[in-house]
Amino acid sequence: MRGALEAMLGARSVAVVGASATPHSFGHRLLSELGRSPSRPEIYPVNPRYGEIDGRACVPSLADLDGPVDLVALAVGDSSLEAQLIMAADRGDRSAVIFGSIVDVETSSPDGAPGGAEEVDDKAGGRVGLRERLAAIASEAGMALCGGGCMGFVNMVEGLRAIGYHEQDPLPAGPIALVTHSGSAFSALLRADRRLGWTLAVSSGQELVTTAASYLDYALSLEGTGVVALLLETLRQPEAFRASLERARSAGIPVVALTVGASASGRAMVAAHSGALAGSDAMWEALFEAHGVLRVGGLDEMADTLELLAAGRRVLPGPTVRRRRGIAAVHDSGAERALVVDVAQSVALPFAEISPATTERLGQLLDPGLDPVNPLDVWGRGASTRELFAGSLTALAGDEAVDAVALCVDFVPELDGDSSYAQALLDGWSATKKPVCLISNLSSSLDRQAARRLREAGIPVLEGTRSGLVALAHLLRAPEAAAAAVNDGTATAGGQPVDPDRRAHWRARLEKGSLSGAEGFLLLADYGIDTVACAGVGSAEEAVAAAESIGWPVALKTDNPSVSHKTDAGGVFLGLVTPAEVRRAYAEMSRRLGPQAVVTAMAPAGVEMALGVVQDPLVGPIVVVGAGGVLVEVLRDRAVALPPMDEVRAHHLLDRLSVAAVLSGVRGRPPADRRAIERAVVAVAHLALELGEVIEALDVNPLLCHETGAIALDCLVERRL
Repeated sequence: MRGALEAMLGARSVAVVGASATPHSFGHRLLSELGRSPSRPEIYPVNPRYGEIDGRACVPSLADLDGPVDLVALAVGDSSLEAQLIMAADRGDRSAVIFGSIVDVETSSPDGAPGGAEEVDDKAGGRVGLRERLAAIASEAGMALCGGGCMGFVNMVEGLRAIGYHEQDPLPAGPIALVTHSGSAFSALLRADRRLGWTLAVSSGQELVTTAASYLDYALSLEGTGVVALLLETLRQPEAFRASLERARSAGIPVVALTVGASASGRAMVAAHSGALAGSDAMWEALFEAHGVLRVGGLDEMADTLELLAAGRRVLPGPTVRRRRGIAAVHDSGAERALVVDVAQSVALPFAEISPATTERLGQLLDPGLDPVNPLDVWGRGASTRELFAGSLTALAGDEAVDAVALCVDFVPELDGDSSYAQALLDGWSATKKPVCLISNLSSSLDRQAARRLREAGIPVLEGTRSGLVALAHLLRAPEAAAAAVNDGTATAGGQPVDPDRRAHWRARLEKGSLSGAEGFLLLADYGIDTVACAGVGSAEEAVAAAESIGWPVALKTDNPSVSHKTDAGGVFLGLVTPAEVRRAYAEMSRRLGPQAVVTAMAPAGVEMALGVVQDPLVGPIVVVGAGGVLVEVLRDRAVALPPMDEVRAHHLLDRLSVAAVLSGVRGRPPADRRAIERAVVAVAHLALELGEVIEALDVNPLLCHETGAIALDCLVERRL
């Protein structure tokens, strides 16, 4: 449907069904906005009530138009939609946009179908709702369809305004392409008092036919698209969407995403530790991590991030320095400097370690008693404000460890007319090619006129401490996020190909049912994950024999497949050292939980982690790693990713965990073997890649991490039904 999509978003002929001469009505606003399109498309009002509207001849019906049009804009109610779309499809019109939300009420007879159209039955003879019928009509005709429940779209490159609500004219052009499921956010971002310019902005609504994946792919083909903004409620056409994200990553175009609501998570979310640990948001997090997408938590964060990225300056590669890289910040308040430091730490934004030469240069600018450090408080009574702040910004920007510089002040209207801060920023901006921005700590007191002056010069003005620092964090992470994206999934990390024999063996076994605990350990071992010695048993004597073979002390655990929280159910006995202890433990456990059990060796002391796989219906298997043991679901310390995985991505995945600090060794404990943990993560990702179609959930908890390795102590495997 690429041709139909291009015809819709760059339409040169538009029929407006439901056009109106009544001022302020939707049909009149839509006609007016289309008339403002710089491309001057041919516009055909359609309404039997009028002979002409605003000087344009109006026809009673689509059937009265001479030939097909590129776009049919349906400004009609639900009761007329189906008949009008059928007519457009029969005429060969290329596309349509449906603005109404569509109350999708099923009908039980042709007489009850909207607009009198015959009802469409599904293959099972059931009833099909209006949304489904409209989607089928357009899809079968090869039509692109925007909406329903949308605001329309604007295409600045092609010069088209297909919107039914008044927007500023002209809209600002720039490098940002926006696709949003929220119509309100569509209007809010287009009307924001920011330096945000657009190549394309689409309110995609319910996406009955044409989805975000297609709009994103189209936007990436537009000349001038340099940043993409997405606001998503759900994910449709996952494979096409991932392909478009990968296209953006390969082109070096950052994608900024805001999601709302919980993702459609798999059935395993309740069944296993790994699923509960992953949580309902795992799909988005894993998807964005895989493709280097920059995720924001609200519209303010999105606006600040977009403005910073749209300014065009990126982190320069520069020479490698041994000092810590990051941002530099200049302040006029000690307390607000401390606030910025606190917030920066919470969003993992580093401050650069400046060189002695930079320190000396700053010392020459500052009043006595002020410390030439980063972040820098320069407030004093020495040099003029403009020279002091401009000199500080320039000195910090000149340090090779500094990736970006921010002036963090309360950018309030100065009652005496002083413009030193703005002048200093202009001076600092012109003295470097690195990113330079203003962060106004209190957005409600921002001097809008002065901010506009800075923005006209190209300087980003970020409106809030947290949102501004989040934007800077994304600016710094963008190159790393893009470089860490996954491959196409045909091979696992390190170029290891899929092992067809191993995959066939375990798929055949899983098709017969879920694995026992002992079989789960065999599965892990087959993928190179170290496990404790173990044996499956079905009686007390078998348990004693297994313990004798494995060696004392041992652990006894239930292998009842319906028990996923073994400790909570009283299904774990540790440190058994005699046959009598094994018999007593087995008798107690089997009485309550059944005869099937696993005897394992005891493991050395270490850090308990959890490692697993959960199945998401949209993106497939998701790898989960986090803090483990009995507190796995309480601590909620976890990171997720999509397979395949290599040790570099596994390393970054572990770095996102709070437990990473414990792995480095605390309170006299030796550090855990990080490389062994990373190899285990890669192995589980490999397993997910090969067996994801037949595994609903894999739960390795705990994975015992110590100074010489990482050992799986327990394993739960659930097959897909």
